[in-house]
Amino acid sequence: MSHRGPVTAVITTVLGATLGGLLIWRVYRTRRKRLPSIQKVADPEEKESASGQCQYNQPQNLVEKEFKAVECQTTQLPPPVQIPSAEQLLGVKPVMVSSEEEWQQLWPLMQKELSVFPVLGLDCEWVSAKGQASAVSLLQMASYSGLCVLVRLLPFRNGQRPFPLSLIEVLRDPHVLKVGVGCYEDGKRLTRDYGLSLSCTVDLRYLALRQRQAAVNNGLSLKSLAADLLNVSLDKSLELRCSDWEADQLTMEQMTYAARDAQVSIALFLHLLGLRSEAGPASSSGSSYSELAARCQGLVDVPFRGRGDGDDKAADGERRRRTRKPPTYESPESGDQQVPDPRKNNKRKPLGVGYSARKSPLYDNCFLHAPDGQPLCTCDKKKAKWYLDKGIGVLQSEDPFVVRLLFEPSGRPDSQQDYYLTAKENLCVVCGKADSYIRKNIVPHEYRRHFPTEMKDHNSHDILLLCTSCHAASNVHDSFLKQQLADEFAAPQGCEEGVRLLEDSDRRRVRSAARALLTAGEGLPEQRRDELQFLIKSFLNMNEKQELTDEALQQAAGLETRIFNEAYVPHGLKVVQAHAEQGLRGLMDLERRWRQHFLTAMQPRHLPPLWSVDHNHSKFLRKYGEDLPIKLN
Repeated sequence: MSHRGPVTAVITTVLGATLGGLLIWRVYRTRRKRLPSIQKVADPEEKESASGQCQYNQPQNLVEKEFKAVECQTTQLPPPVQIPSAEQLLGVKPVMVSSEEEWQQLWPLMQKELSVFPVLGLDCEWVSAKGQASAVSLLQMASYSGLCVLVRLLPFRNGQRPFPLSLIEVLRDPHVLKVGVGCYEDGKRLTRDYGLSLSCTVDLRYLALRQRQAAVNNGLSLKSLAADLLNVSLDKSLELRCSDWEADQLTMEQMTYAARDAQVSIALFLHLLGLRSEAGPASSSGSSYSELAARCQGLVDVPFRGRGDGDDKAADGERRRRTRKPPTYESPESGDQQVPDPRKNNKRKPLGVGYSARKSPLYDNCFLHAPDGQPLCTCDKKKAKWYLDKGIGVLQSEDPFVVRLLFEPSGRPDSQQDYYLTAKENLCVVCGKADSYIRKNIVPHEYRRHFPTEMKDHNSHDILLLCTSCHAASNVHDSFLKQQLADEFAAPQGCEEGVRLLEDSDRRRVRSAARALLTAGEGLPEQRRDELQFLIKSFLNMNEKQELTDEALQQAAGLETRIFNEAYVPHGLKVVQAHAEQGLRGLMDLERRWRQHFLTAMQPRHLPPLWSVDHNHSKFLRKYGEDLPIKLN
């Protein structure tokens, strides 16, 4: 063998190792150059490139391994939020909280959900002793996803433990809606028992009356609303409602019962505002407080005032805090469409109870004649006798009672086919009932009072007789058209533009603080007591070191919280002003709309002869012309 063989083998081995090393080094350098782009994807704070597009240089499995999800977001389109159905929402198990530490563990999650939908379903539970309700025992709060926190208040009673500051803040936060049935009254109890201030409440009963998205045939209790609107059955058995809410350990049945009240409240709120799909979960980008508050305009922090069938929580003494309320009914899409008859749905108290019926007939059907015997009009007997007593008329007939005038009247009817020449019966124009009737203003007084004098003097055409039941039903229908007019002409009922007096939130907080100190006294936690005292001293311009006397507390507790609203424009006036911009014809259109609404909604079968939706309109145009200057009252 030649001696060159080993040398050649060594050289070949060295060259191969060198080339292999260079190849490995080049691959290593190439991977090092790609590393920054990989890190850019992995960095959760730099998800987007300068052009706004997502970086996907890193293999997908590596991203999922290090991060649960890497979302591609833009500043214009936030990620959709899945709104659960009522069944899914009620399936979320509640969480019990009995201390500040337990609350602090849950607060970040609830705070995150409030940033999407600043709404809490709210309810309270308590026990009663000898028919008297004790302090609130349990506070339930549910977010839009169904997360429900049950706060046991017994450990915080009488200052045993301080309330978590974040809990105090969220309850009084004016930018977080608290929704439920009777939540305003629940807030008053929390203030009385613990000095906790609850603000920005919305009673779902008002929202159900306003939205009217489905028939509510069984009343306005939480149980009825859940059954009619969500098809959800709530267990309201007496043993659960009146169970021991201050027991050392609440049972799972108690916790479920308490949580469902709050969860159903938030589900009803989402349903009534159309934020949840009937078919299942819906997608939304969330809603700001201003958007939600605008849709609850005029209903925030308003105590419910209603009459009627009561609700499922009023069976025992401690539940009487919830205002008794009447049933509500399906609304038409238009104020002129027919809706279910309210008189046929009330299974408890007859509709119209409480109305004061007339003690005497409205129509005497006496007649006035001109000197030549031409009929002028009908009138009541008192007015006819007035002409006789003054000696300016003579009795021409006793039955019918006819008085012939001895002077030329200022005007005569255009023809003998005139509404005011017809005799009218004293009976309900809708059902024909001949007793317990009451006058009905077809064009409500809140609009008619602002009409120009020419359109309301000596005009009894739009005053008809209805029995008390039909009158109450007609008022229900009228509320639908009023709300439609409010929406069409930006003339809200009962909100900032529509109330004469506004509530001063600062003065209200001071008054609530003073009343809490006077009623709860030393029972309040020291931190909360100092906070309330500081609030009152700041309002009264007192030095922090000055002592807050009982006299000062009484003064603060009696503060007037309402201030005059300089921008006040009544709903009726605003609607009439909008129509008056079209002149005389615009006002006649409003008058015609109310008359047609009455015909369509009530379908009267006993209208007086010649009653018409266009009554006097042609006469107005002939007498005054379309260019009549409109002077509203």
